[in-house]
Amino acid sequence: MPTVIALTRRTIAAATAAVVGTATLAGAVGWNIAADRAPAHVSIQAAGTNPLGIRSAAYEQATAPKSRTPRVVVIATGGTIAGKASGRDTFTNYRAGTYLMEDMLDTLRPELDSVADVSSIQFGNAGSSGYTIAQFHELTLTVENALKNADAVVVTTGTDTQEEFAYWLDLTVQSKKPVITSGSMRPWGAGDGPDSDLVFGTDAPANLYNAIKIAASQQTYCFGTVLMLNDEIQAARDVTKTSSYRTDTFQSREYGVLGWIDGDTIMLGRAPARVLDCDSRRWYTPFDLSDVGPGELPKVEIAMSYQGAGGEAIAGFHEAGATGIVTAGTGAGGISRAMGTARSAAVADGVWFVSTTRTGSGGSYGTGDGVIAGGDLTPVKARLMLLLSRTFTDDIDEARDWFEDYGTPTFAQD
Repeated sequence: MPTVIALTRRTIAAATAAVVGTATLAGAVGWNIAADRAPAHVSIQAAGTNPLGIRSAAYEQATAPKSRTPRVVVIATGGTIAGKASGRDTFTNYRAGTYLMEDMLDTLRPELDSVADVSSIQFGNAGSSGYTIAQFHELTLTVENALKNADAVVVTTGTDTQEEFAYWLDLTVQSKKPVITSGSMRPWGAGDGPDSDLVFGTDAPANLYNAIKIAASQQTYCFGTVLMLNDEIQAARDVTKTSSYRTDTFQSREYGVLGWIDGDTIMLGRAPARVLDCDSRRWYTPFDLSDVGPGELPKVEIAMSYQGAGGEAIAGFHEAGATGIVTAGTGAGGISRAMGTARSAAVADGVWFVSTTRTGSGGSYGTGDGVIAGGDLTPVKARLMLLLSRTFTDDIDEARDWFEDYGTPTFAQD
């Protein structure tokens, strides 16, 4: 069995997580979904005894072969995956959020029935950017309610803000069961229903089918929320959209993918650090939304710095009632002089700031009066972390600890 790396909750250089696989998660670890299964259920068989070396009774129990069919609930919010195109030969002219998930799942049957017992909840049917934070709150509770009886949940959504959907669920869902987000870069079809006139080269049915396979396998138990698109499994915290049209749009920057799904084989090469807290209460975040209502979620915004940037954006957000502002700074998080002046005025009035970089990689570690270091969180993810921190504490020092413990969880190197 590989050497186990103990989990710590202290900030460490981002490159650490990228190379941890050489010590502990070496190689690609594969799990095969058995082909010789009975028609009514699927058998999940690990290729080896806990090959990731995770010391967790709960993880081993979850991933052990089962005699019953796994129960998976697909919660649909719309997006391109449910989109109807103007013709079978177009990838870009379509109406997102058209088809219903129940009908989409039916097109995958009977093959789907040998993978899992799948049901659906039509949470909504819109483009991902159309959802509010209050609806995010409701989505978390919907996922948690589904997981009371299901073994795993798949959430389908548009790719434009899917990384925000995924990270929000990663921070707020109080269940260790697998949560997978997925979608597509090309619409499903051009017919009246999803059972006819598929768009040429659509990635929608394959992504939905593969996401359900991963959910049924339980291999991401205690990983938190993961994102699956283009056959790749990515950690919600690390992943970001990098291209407006390419099907390989989601990348995890320096960290790399968690794994892949190739046909009936799920390959995992690394795991998020929190998995090693699987048997501990430390696995859970402080952000239990059953304790707060959607109206208690504060206004938090993002302001970008650039050459000669004015302070009006920060001042305007402050005047509009924002209690937190993320600055997407140049380089390691620098902001213009005018923005700095506006920030100081807002801090004096109790507004919290998080410093991040607009570069797309690397970190911002600057802190100070009213300012929290965002590390290598992207600005949009730092905003969600700040929003939740402002919801659950009035102590900025406690929020700083949360940004280290939950915003940048890492493996220890001792």
